[in-house]
Amino acid sequence: MMSFEGKVAAITGAGSGIGRALALGLASKGCSVSVSDINEAELAETVTLIAPYNVEVRSDPLDVTDRNAVESLAASVVDQFGKVDFVFNNAGVALIDRVETVSYDDFEWLMNINFWGMVYGSKAFLPYFQQQGQGHIINVSSLFGLVAVPGQSAYNASKFAIRGFTDAMGQELKGTGIYATSVHPGGIKTNIVKNARFINPGSKHIKKSDMETRFAKMARTTADQAAEVILKAVARKKKRVLIGGDARFLDIVQRLMPEKYPEFLSFVLK
Repeated sequence: MMSFEGKVAAITGAGSGIGRALALGLASKGCSVSVSDINEAELAETVTLIAPYNVEVRSDPLDVTDRNAVESLAASVVDQFGKVDFVFNNAGVALIDRVETVSYDDFEWLMNINFWGMVYGSKAFLPYFQQQGQGHIINVSSLFGLVAVPGQSAYNASKFAIRGFTDAMGQELKGTGIYATSVHPGGIKTNIVKNARFINPGSKHIKKSDMETRFAKMARTTADQAAEVILKAVARKKKRVLIGGDARFLDIVQRLMPEKYPEFLSFVLK
């Protein structure tokens, strides 16, 4: 199995959650890291946590919707480290709203971060991988990039798009020494629901605090556990990785028993 020691990884959304866990997991394996996030205070905390591992670290505040900034970051990473082996396009946000009420501004906000941020990161680092003849692009989708849920149409659209983009890119790169992996976490103990834009869940009786409580109960996998699964999959050059029993279960149900899927979804999301 491939070793991460002596390698270089760039990680977006590294200020918290899975992004921070990936940065710490990679550093613990002797991998130098470039960490970026729009939240500078959280990013600084990540850098502090990495320090004991004694690996080279680069830290940049980054808005992934800024294509020029993402391209500049890729060039700076290669200039500083002399190479780059992995890019983890992890930055993402959530939006809870229904199709009939979601505003175009909110829809575009989400797509610009979740989808276009991933596209910019993939395309910004790809030329350097091609020059090197090796590299790996890891794009974080979601369980909701495999199955659809009401009130999450925009989020579903962005995460399904990440899966399609990454799968197609991986086929195009076959035989080049460059790999692409789409990651599909289920319920992970992060702040994604807490930080979501909560507009219209479809019921006047559901509050954001209720959804946060429900998600906290459903989320059985920690960010550290998720990162460990992701890194093992990357080491094995897997094309797709599902994280958590909920992700694996619902993926099977929607493929084998699509007519029963809404019932199982309601049970899992209780």
